[in-house]
Amino acid sequence: MIVATPTRYFLAHGSAEGVTELNAFDAALLRAGVGDTNLVRVSSILPPGCEEMEPLPLPPGALVPVAYASVTSSVPGEVITAAVAVAIPEDEARPGLIMEHHGRAPRARVEEEARRMAEAGMAHRGTMVREIRSAAAEHVVMNTGAAFAGVILWN
Repeated sequence: MIVATPTRYFLAHGSAEGVTELNAFDAALLRAGVGDTNLVRVSSILPPGCEEMEPLPLPPGALVPVAYASVTSSVPGEVITAAVAVAIPEDEARPGLIMEHHGRAPRARVEEEARRMAEAGMAHRGTMVREIRSAAAEHVVMNTGAAFAGVILWN
């Protein structure tokens, strides 16, 4: 089976509480709008020419390629954050890069690290960056919480 190369992407993020860490993760996926799909984790390359789109309702049960970061915690009061950053190349014929990062830290710190990693990854490739897009979800744990941020790849 050959899978079509995605031509569009969107950023998704959410956080939530749950009775277990897995339930919290599931609830964070629902908040992000991807909870009723089958996420297929991919590595971190944005196909050449892939364009950002507005988030859309995904078909229930769909196989959805995604590069994502997630974090869970059962420590009340702990701040957790998941972030993704997408480096868009100057040359649209070149691939972009997605970096994922999570931490037990505020959103600004975790999101900035994801952006820094995307910039560094493009520099390793010798590719000039036109812009970096990013998204993050921060959560203050009440009992058991999760944060999720992802780049949804779509056709």
